[in-house]
Amino acid sequence: MTGKSFKNDMSMMFIFHDALRRQLEQIARITAEATDDPRVVLQASVGWELFKRYLHVHHGAEDDVLWPAIRLATRNLPDQLAVIDAMEAEHAIVDPGLNAVDAALADHEGGPERLAMIVERLVGGLGGHLTHEEDEALAIVDEHCTPELLQRFGAEHQVRIGPGTPEYLPWLLQGASDEHIAIALGVLPEPVRAAYLAEWKPAYAARDIWGPKNGSTTA
Repeated sequence: MTGKSFKNDMSMMFIFHDALRRQLEQIARITAEATDDPRVVLQASVGWELFKRYLHVHHGAEDDVLWPAIRLATRNLPDQLAVIDAMEAEHAIVDPGLNAVDAALADHEGGPERLAMIVERLVGGLGGHLTHEEDEALAIVDEHCTPELLQRFGAEHQVRIGPGTPEYLPWLLQGASDEHIAIALGVLPEPVRAAYLAEWKPAYAARDIWGPKNGSTTA
């Protein structure tokens, strides 16, 4: 998973980050396509909406639960506090990046080249943020957090997902490594694992989430 060693279990952070990276790669591929207008593909896709939704879930839980607690713990440690400041500043530029993509999708005069340029900035910015968080911020979180804080963070994450777990879990794990899949499923109750394997995963796989919208994006 990572060469770093943590006293707390940070597995789900890395699993979620890797899911975002896979989605970013897909978005970049679509906008680089020469055969179709990527504006039409992205604007019509469930995948783009899911990407935005779950990114907001994750960052919202961090901003409301995780970063405030770590900011308090590092208030007298300026070097560490600066990293947490950077995390919040990097989060603040994500929404404008998403909005810029949406604006480019709606701009039929701008051409696909403009969309590709904006997506390239989003991929670089968000990808850089994920790496920065993993390289610096998670070690600070690990030093100062408690298992209870991580549980509250996970619970907030789940509250924001709401009833969408049958869609979220396959989204999280599609294309993931066997190690990540085993870790993510291993923390779930048996009925949830069974539902994922028997129902949710095949139903999600049968959908073309990067094709035209074919119904609700919630499960």
